[in-house]
Amino acid sequence: MLHIFKDAQELSKAAAELFVKTAQKAVQEKGRFSVALTGGSSPVQLHQLLAQSPYKDQVPWEQTYIFWGDERWVPLTDEKSNAKMALETLLNYVPVPENQIYPMWDEQEPEAYARHYEEILRNHLMESALGLDLILLGMGDDGHTASLFPGTDVLQEKTKWVDAYYLEPQQMHRITLTAPFINLAKKILFLSFGEKKADALYEVLEGERNPEKFPAQLIRPQQGETYWFVDEAAAKRLKK
Repeated sequence: MLHIFKDAQELSKAAAELFVKTAQKAVQEKGRFSVALTGGSSPVQLHQLLAQSPYKDQVPWEQTYIFWGDERWVPLTDEKSNAKMALETLLNYVPVPENQIYPMWDEQEPEAYARHYEEILRNHLMESALGLDLILLGMGDDGHTASLFPGTDVLQEKTKWVDAYYLEPQQMHRITLTAPFINLAKKILFLSFGEKKADALYEVLEGERNPEKFPAQLIRPQQGETYWFVDEAAAKRLKK
């Protein structure tokens, strides 16, 4: 479902409302809410809204479990860390129990930790075919999402839920949820705004199918719902 908003502020407010409703429904139905956060700049305004009233008071934080969609393989103290950003903009201000927060980082080798993170997810979901309640995603100017970058081997993954690999152009390891696992989620919310996203957004939503070049096209859940929250600038090439 595509929703076009005037600007990033309006988009982020709508995202906060969807976050609250999804969390409340999940806790009402099964006693807990499981969400994967995204990195980059896209979720910062959303985090800031959720960290203060009225949204902060409406989320059942003590029954919330926090995961991540992907991460740069850097310590939590590094400015490049998605987890560090989330802590500083949201998690330090809300009462989520510390043992219910699962950053994608450890002193292990990244490939080994990817296997461990998958075990955490499988144990949390009790081997269920059902995925997380909500996965937040951004989209890069090149059409990547999470750490699913154009032309990388991880795009071919069919069975793993989590994978890690060395991204040569960035000269660093990345760890990421895979497309098969993301597609198990009950709800997936893409946040995309700004004119720089316009070309990629057009290709992903209305262009020819070419997930090797535009990996966000891989995100097609079989049973869950996908929301694209975009602003007018990002949507300027789309057929309205």
